[in-house]
Amino acid sequence: MIVLDNVCKSYDAGGSYPVRDVSFTVPTGSLLVLLGGSGCGKTTTLKMINRLIEPTSGRIEIHGRDVRATDPVELRRGIGYVFQGIGLFPHLPIADNVGVVPRLLGWAPERIAARVDELLAMVHLPPEQYRHRFPQQLSGGQQQRVGFARALAAGPRVMLLDEPFGALDLLTRDELREEFLGLRRRLGLTAVRVTHDMTEALLSADLIAVMNGGRLLRLGSPQELLRDPGDPFVAALMASPKRQADRLEALATGANGRGNQ
Repeated sequence: MIVLDNVCKSYDAGGSYPVRDVSFTVPTGSLLVLLGGSGCGKTTTLKMINRLIEPTSGRIEIHGRDVRATDPVELRRGIGYVFQGIGLFPHLPIADNVGVVPRLLGWAPERIAARVDELLAMVHLPPEQYRHRFPQQLSGGQQQRVGFARALAAGPRVMLLDEPFGALDLLTRDELREEFLGLRRRLGLTAVRVTHDMTEALLSADLIAVMNGGRLLRLGSPQELLRDPGDPFVAALMASPKRQADRLEALATGANGRGNQ
């Protein structure tokens, strides 16, 4: 379980707050999506969970433990983190990229090798074909699969994802999203994901937290937000995928009508 309680972040001693009084709970095994436009505070909120950014005030707990009472390096090694830039080490082969955290944790080489092969197979990259390749020899989608494998290497119970599919083409993005959702359910991961895409949020989240201007405007399941946005900004976000669906339906109906003439 992840709990944020009145979390704030200020970079200028309280002159302004990119994140102000954000509170939510992510039940164990659930996926919460932080949704909002650029600059709304969602990535800052995500990074405060693993202390890449230190909160100014408030409390963040992971499985009942205050993150600020935990050594930040130890904390991050126990949390999978995937982001849009992927961040693979270009001079290391794929096996070494995936095995970075287990090596830091002092695992035996044989254990690391077995874990790398297990994870590459899990993300649909046959280890015999990919373990010795370098990142520049892989497509963007394949590199992101390696990023997922690396994030899972030490067996974390929590995963944070910052726009992990944003730089990928539509077909690859849809494929990887479904693969990630399957992996998350299979492994029982508790996850927080950042996106600005309302459709992505509706299709993947157990809970959606809509942010604007550093504040949490609405928290609920996709069904709850569709039924009752509860805020004009949230309503505008909800309207976008509905408009797109209506236009596609009208387009399809028109095409069918012409085809029957």
